[in-house]
Formats: sequence, C-alpha cells, structure tokens
Amino acid sequence: MSFFPKPPAGSWTENWPELGTAPVNYEDSIDPEHYKLEQEAIFKKTWLNVGRVERLPKKGSYFTREMPSAGAGTSVILVKDKEETIRCFYNMCRHRGNKLVWSDYPGEEVSGTCRQFTCKYHAWRYALDGDLTFVQQEGEFFDLDKSQYGLVPVRCEVWEGFIFINFDNDAMPLREYLGDFAKGLEGYPFHEMTEHYSYRAEINANWKLFIDAFVEFYHAPILHMKQAEKEEAEKLAKFGFEALAYDIKGDHSMVSSWGGMSPPKDLNMVKPIERILHSGLFGPWDRPKIKGILPDELPPAINPGRHKSWGTDSFEFFPNFTLLFWAPGWYLTYHYWPTAVDKHIFEADLYFVPPTNLRERLSQELAAVTFKEYAFQDANTLEATQTQIGTRVVTDFPLCDQEILLRHLHKTAWDYVNRYKEAKANGNGSGNGASAVTSSEKDHANA
Repeated sequence: MSFFPKPPAGSWTENWPELGTAPVNYEDSIDPEHYKLEQEAIFKKTWLNVGRVERLPKKGSYFTREMPSAGAGTSVILVKDKEETIRCFYNMCRHRGNKLVWSDYPGEEVSGTCRQFTCKYHAWRYALDGDLTFVQQEGEFFDLDKSQYGLVPVRCEVWEGFIFINFDNDAMPLREYLGDFAKGLEGYPFHEMTEHYSYRAEINANWKLFIDAFVEFYHAPILHMKQAEKEEAEKLAKFGFEALAYDIKGDHSMVSSWGGMSPPKDLNMVKPIERILHSGLFGPWDRPKIKGILPDELPPAINPGRHKSWGTDSFEFFPNFTLLFWAPGWYLTYHYWPTAVDKHIFEADLYFVPPTNLRERLSQELAAVTFKEYAFQDANTLEATQTQIGTRVVTDFPLCDQEILLRHLHKTAWDYVNRYKEAKANGNGSGNGASAVTSSEKDHANA
C-alpha cells in the first residue's frame, strides 16, 4: 500500500484517464429526478458518518440525527448501551409509528442520558439495546409477543472514534469501504482533540457543489483575497495557487497542500490580531504537546510526499464526509446532507487539543471564527452558482487540471446512480452501489 501519488504524466488528470478531460455535465446538480435516485443509490447504501464517540461518553448517553438524505422524515437514535456498545436504531415507536425520542419540536435533534426510551404517546418502553420492555395495558393486545417489537436497528460501526451508519444491511464492512486512505490514517491522535467548535447552516445549493469548492484551491487566491494581507493577496492573484499532490483510491480522494506554516515565515503576511494570538485560518501556530502530530510521527496517508512545506491534507470519503488535517496539530470535518436537489445542510466541526490557558483558548476561538468567514464566502458563491446552472443555459463546464477531484466526485456519484438504475431494470431491487470500485468504471455521463 503506497500513499505517494503517481508521478504526473504532464498533468494530474492524465494519471486517471477513465475520468476524461471533456467538460463535465452538471445535470446531476439540477435535476430533481436525479436527486431522488441519489437518495436511493447513494445515501441509502453507503456508510455515513454521524458523529464521534465523545458524544456518547457513558452508558445511556444518546443523540438523534435527522437523515433527510436517506428519505424524508428519516431519523435515527445513536446510543451507548449497558455493555458500552454503540448502537443505532430508527427513531420510531413500534406501536403506532410515533417518533420515539424528541423534545418540543419533532424535527429537531436532541441528546441526553437515559436508562430506557419511553414513547410520549402511549408510554411503550425500550431498553438501550432496543428491546421492547413495557407495553401500557399489555393485556388488551392480541397475542402480542414483545420480543418481535423491538426498535428497528440500523447498521453501526466505529472507525478511529468516528461513528458511521449504513441503511443497507448488505453493504460491505466499514473499514473495507473506507479503504486504504482510512487504513493509512489510523493512529492519528483524534482522541486527544476533544475541544469542539461547530457550525451548521442550510445552503441553497446542491451538496456536490460545496464539495467541489473544497477539493480545489484554484479559487482561493481570488475568492478569499480580502482575508490575506495586500502584498500576499496580490502575489497569490498573480501566480495562483498549486497544491502539492492529489490522489484517488476507489470512491475516495485526497488533496495535499502547502501552507499553514506554524508560525508563518513572514509575520507581515498575516493580520495584527493573528500576530497577537498566534493563530488564524490555519489554526493555532503553537503545536500542542501531544504525540502523533510531528512530521515524523504522522500516519503514512498524511503528507504522503513528506514535503517540508506541507500544511494541510483533505480526505474526501464518499459520499459526504471530509476529514481535513492541519500541520499545527488540529483537524476539522465537513458534512453535506442533501435536503433537495438545490439545498443541503452543511456542517463544519473543528477539533483541538483542550486549551491549558487563556491564550490557547483565544487562539482556538480565532481559528474557529476565521474559518467561518471563509466558509460563508464559499457558501455565498455556491448559491449564486446554483441559480445559474439551474437555468440550463449551459450544462457542460470545462475543468482544469487542479479540478481533477471534481471530475472524480461527479463520476463516482453518476456511477452509483447508473448501477442502481441497471439493477432495478434487471429486477434486482438492492442496486448495491458500494459493491464495486467506481474509479475504474467508464459508464458515467460526465465525459
């Protein structure tokens, strides 16, 4: 298993000829019928990250997640049972189908700790392992076997503290699905980084468009120019920005880039508040005192070229989970949860080693708010993109060499849909999209 990307044969794109070089068709981001197919073919059949184990610190801890990407109204409960096993269930009472766990508003996610789950409609009770334990006025039912009416389980597995679920009981195991990238990331000190900041917003754009924005740096010198000092911004605008490496393994991809120096070589490149707090977009400059984050300690998938100027790696685990590492010793995640063909919920979560003093706390807060400003700029641009591609004046768009991972994302999504449609046409209702490696197929509609 090698994490050194293939040497470029004139360009990165040429290393994956199956992706082609023709303009990419964006019907997959504007067609409502295609969106419905993605729900069935992708979000009901792939592993979806729904959080980290720190959200379930003890027996009886639980939280709910709304999953509209897998179908309107779909809701699940994540819980740590008495044996400290993390489980997932559909959030539905088996009596009359009421939502089981919710507070004042049934559409809002909730969390807490309990010994059992009790339906607020008729008080049916369920153990933490999902078993039905109590039925109000049970004697009035007809031959009711409680063992047959437990909560409906959802497949749930954990990798490196990240909790994943899958609505397809026939899907491959999680680690097999995540593949070599995940194997190469194992051992990173995720468990040390429990200081958590999060943002969540509904974006008026297709879910893939936001991923598009985060897998290329071609836009950075232009869109984010105002966040850099004048001299640095002018230099970036003139010469552009090139990443260090790209790599693709099956459904998943990554981009490795320079930047994020800790501290910057030239303090004039950053703003006064960043100089004071030793922090900024790339995170706190002062590395936390933990093992596993120095250059010679990093897992092999991170900074695969072992470049001295390396600053950040972004891993895209299909369909909607981004895991991004920064050289100073912190990481963040992105999630993109589609709610319609032209809308999705964007979640961003930043993770740091807990601060030991006020300066460290403020440096982390500065990184969090700086990131938010950049994300707003991307989101605003994407909403403008959605309005225009929706007119269908043009549907095919040229992509440059730095946009190789955009080609891969849209091809992979098309492949899942095409396999699902073929399976349905052949009478195979499962249409299991996770059973093959998509990057080797050529039946996509992009080229």
